[in-house]
Amino acid sequence: MMRAWLTQHAFVFFHTLKRLIATPVTSLLSITVMGIALSLPTGIYVLMENLQSLSGQAASTPQMSLFLQQDAQQNDFNRVKQRLQEESRIVSFQFISKEVALKQLQQDSGLADVMAGLTRNPLPDAFIVHLEHNSSDALEQLRAEMQSWPEVAHVQFDSEWIERLNALLQLGRAVILMLATLLSVAIIAIMFNTIRLQILTKRDEIEISKLIGATDSFIHRPFLYFGTIQGLAGGIAAWLIVALFISALNEELGVLAGLYEVDIHLQHLSLQDSLSLQLFSAWLGWLGARISVANHLWQIEPR
Repeated sequence: MMRAWLTQHAFVFFHTLKRLIATPVTSLLSITVMGIALSLPTGIYVLMENLQSLSGQAASTPQMSLFLQQDAQQNDFNRVKQRLQEESRIVSFQFISKEVALKQLQQDSGLADVMAGLTRNPLPDAFIVHLEHNSSDALEQLRAEMQSWPEVAHVQFDSEWIERLNALLQLGRAVILMLATLLSVAIIAIMFNTIRLQILTKRDEIEISKLIGATDSFIHRPFLYFGTIQGLAGGIAAWLIVALFISALNEELGVLAGLYEVDIHLQHLSLQDSLSLQLFSAWLGWLGARISVANHLWQIEPR
């Protein structure tokens, strides 16, 4: 019994593939349209994941920069250092004198000749503080406490841009969800119409099948396979489109990274995300076919 069931499904599957290959232009156009529709939210998702990874790496150890008063003395340095040592939320800290900061700025900016003419060092002494991971409110509270120290002129929370980026990522995820929903409805509508045309062209064949006693599931099966295979092919096309764009962007980023001497490249979809894309696209094709079959086949009865 199981062998007969598998044989029937295998026959329908390969027969459906032959039908797709028999009309290559029509099939290719439908698959391309579905691939383009799916590649748009998928591409945005890939970019968001790469930005999320970037922000996660940058925020691996939250940092604050404490800039001391311009007239700070050795006693001031010692008091600030002692407070930092007593603070349990601080992992480590590093003191950077104004002389070292000026020298580093001269090297990085290429304006050594201009800065050599300065009558005094305009940069303050500073502490670079590495913090434990904590909530934004806790980090903001710590920043306010440090800002109240009389020896400190300004506290810069160096991870503020990461919080803004994460907020933008949240907005981006909402945009992806809305876009994916709209395009999924469009794909279902495309498949609905494609299967409707398939049913109309095979009306006589369906009537004969019903006359000889074919069950509804037997008649439905080829159309459901057709929608599922086309949906799966659309998912593969979307994956290839995104891979092509990621590869092209990585070439341009390679040139940019070479100028700044950094390693920047975009990661493609993970294996899990790739499988999810294929399953989702196949499900969309099946769903469009299922709705179309349920809406049209019941109207065809033997005359």
